Amino acid sequence: MMKMEPKGYYLYWTNQSRETEFLDVATIRDTRCGKYAKMPKHPKVRNVFNMDFPDSNHLAKALTIVSGPDTVNLTYHNFFAYKDKIVQNWADDILAIAYNTLRNNSFLPDPMSWPLVVSIAPFCYIVVFTFRLCWSCAYDAGNLSSLTQGDTMKPEVFTESAFKSFLMNLCPRPEIYEIFSSYSARGKPYMTKENLMKFLNEKQRDSRLNEELFPPLRPDQVKALIEKYEPSSSNSSRGNISPEGLLFYLMGPDTSVVSLGKLARHHDMTQPVPHYFIKSSHNTYLTAGQFSGVSSPEMYRQCLLAGCRCLELDCWKGKPPDEDPIITHGFTMTTEILFKDVIEAIAESAFKTSPYPVILSFENHVDSVKQQEKMANYCKTIFGEALLIDPLEKYPLEPGYQIPSPAELMGKILIKNKKNSSPEKQNQVAHHLLPLSPLGQSVCLPVYLLLFSSTQGTAGQEVTAYEEMSALVNYIQPNKFISFEHAKKKNRSYAVSSFVETKATDLITKNAVEFVEYNKRQMSRIYPKGTRMDSSNYNPQPFWNAGCQMVALNYQTMDFPMQLNMALFEFNGRTGYLLKHDVLRRGDKKFDPYTDRIDTIVANTLTIKIYSGQFLSDKNVKTSVEVEIIGLPGDPKRKYKTKLSATANAINPVWNEEPFVFEKILLPEMASLRMVVYDESGKFLGHRIIPVDAIQSGFHHICLRSESNMPLPLPALFAYIEVKDYIPAAFAEFSDALFNPTKFSDKPSKSTEVNRSQGSLSEVMTWCRKYHQPYMSLVCAKCHTKMKITAALCSI
Repeated sequence: MMKMEPKGYYLYWTNQSRETEFLDVATIRDTRCGKYAKMPKHPKVRNVFNMDFPDSNHLAKALTIVSGPDTVNLTYHNFFAYKDKIVQNWADDILAIAYNTLRNNSFLPDPMSWPLVVSIAPFCYIVVFTFRLCWSCAYDAGNLSSLTQGDTMKPEVFTESAFKSFLMNLCPRPEIYEIFSSYSARGKPYMTKENLMKFLNEKQRDSRLNEELFPPLRPDQVKALIEKYEPSSSNSSRGNISPEGLLFYLMGPDTSVVSLGKLARHHDMTQPVPHYFIKSSHNTYLTAGQFSGVSSPEMYRQCLLAGCRCLELDCWKGKPPDEDPIITHGFTMTTEILFKDVIEAIAESAFKTSPYPVILSFENHVDSVKQQEKMANYCKTIFGEALLIDPLEKYPLEPGYQIPSPAELMGKILIKNKKNSSPEKQNQVAHHLLPLSPLGQSVCLPVYLLLFSSTQGTAGQEVTAYEEMSALVNYIQPNKFISFEHAKKKNRSYAVSSFVETKATDLITKNAVEFVEYNKRQMSRIYPKGTRMDSSNYNPQPFWNAGCQMVALNYQTMDFPMQLNMALFEFNGRTGYLLKHDVLRRGDKKFDPYTDRIDTIVANTLTIKIYSGQFLSDKNVKTSVEVEIIGLPGDPKRKYKTKLSATANAINPVWNEEPFVFEKILLPEMASLRMVVYDESGKFLGHRIIPVDAIQSGFHHICLRSESNMPLPLPALFAYIEVKDYIPAAFAEFSDALFNPTKFSDKPSKSTEVNRSQGSLSEVMTWCRKYHQPYMSLVCAKCHTKMKITAALCSI
């Protein structure tokens, strides 16, 4: 019997050996029932469920739960229900919980009680989670002092209070006591309600918030927090909080480092599709390298479940006798899969985690009318009404018209494939192509090397579509790029050009502004160069900076570019669509990614101090943390790194170093903070990437992620982060006066000197406009001429 523990963090069941097995819900990637569930092959199991009888209806009772650390290494757990009606409900509910963004962004499931898997043990015993490090330091923890590693105990003994005591001994937190003592009454072992309110409003509140629109915490709200987190009832009743209570608060859901509102779907989804970044996959079918990897329909399911909205299908002619089209990487030793199997996988998974449109990018090498007709027929019959064949009436395929929005295309599948031309031209193109066999006897390794040495791969060897396939193409029409000027004259928003990463990089370097303007009107797709035989990825950030919509990556490789991609698209409800910043959409303003200032945007300054780490490794190793900002070329480029921890203690290392400051982040909405933890040998232990505009200021336990961006159950960093508006040094005094008028009310007004090296006039105007200051008196540092910035100027 399978059950889910009450808080939704584990599934558990009893196996045939009467042993309890459990599964971390965070590792669940999919649930399948009915015909998509895996069928057991063991005769005994098939006999128990009468699976070999025609009327057994076993498919309706089957449920498969797919789990794994990434998109390739998967495990299938198969279950059968006695009633067919409950299977779909279980499948839907488990998947909804597994992809819950709030649960995936918490430090511990319930303050301090994560390892208490008491409810999953029907025989009333549990295995105590132990670590090879520091076990002896926990011996004095209450009722746990007599335990040795691997012992079991009854759940009535292993209470929540016992575990809290155990964890406090296992992982002492001197930095918390240091923070606590700076706000508590002198010599008192508690912090009063007034002290706590001061701490929360000074340290846990964004200094940029307007106090009228976002009032500071009130005494009654602070009291509620004390009652929620303070373990001592006597302290709680007096309105006081202890160091333990403060720790539990800082580990709880009320101190998320990420703005939870940005995790939910909050973007306007009614803009034209070219106004969005679209999560995209390259050579989706591959599970490993580009030359000899295994192809699998499962990769299409996994990419869709991960939020991908653009998938690639490399289509080739099938062999006799069936002559069914196949998908493979042409002229390589990668395995082949049936086109039909891929279409079925896409149909089953397309809208499980996102309702927004899916784009299928066909690289079509099928030079056969009959087989192209098969492809079109599979798409129409398997996708059914989900396949968009005819353009919407409001959005004709004419120059000057934009294409529909993601909201208007919800639940639709769009085909990107070449449109047809005259039959004579089709035959001429097919005649001059290389042999259209993915890897036949007439094709040898030098042919592959010839194709891929140009970095473009087989993308330039596509055939023109015949009538049946051509009829499926509408809003996503591939178009050979000639020049930005030519594209502007044509003004066709439905024309999409694909660029190999090297060509796109060259265009951004030489024509950045023109590329941004191009991407405001129509879409571009970027793909890895053909020489990336190991399926490595390029950095997607420069292409996002230019507004490129479909930045396609190899999802089988969890390297830094993929981690950045996964982290970015975790926001906006994991829809796979992110609305581009205003500067990348507006037709009346031009944007240069290489600029050193943006007149309409207030830059940010980010300060971070890494205090400590928790449960970073179960080995005796020293650890360090690397911190950097990823954004525009003009953003701070320095990578900061802490020293190695003083002792080989990865359970709770402490770093007592100066804060790291990233002074001027030009476009916070396009920048991300990256933190990576390494051990002394340079081994990756965990990381976290968070968009700067989604960071909440304050003290936070930052839950780390695996290389595949999955939440790690315990590893975390404790840090203080402050994000505030960048203010040039020349205007620091004016800023203080604006935010603290009473402090400066008795001082005579002073004109502020403007030094060109400290801040530009446009920066002052942007900053002044944001805070609705009517004017500022300025004196030019060079000629001493008095100037006044008025409200009218600031509205420019």
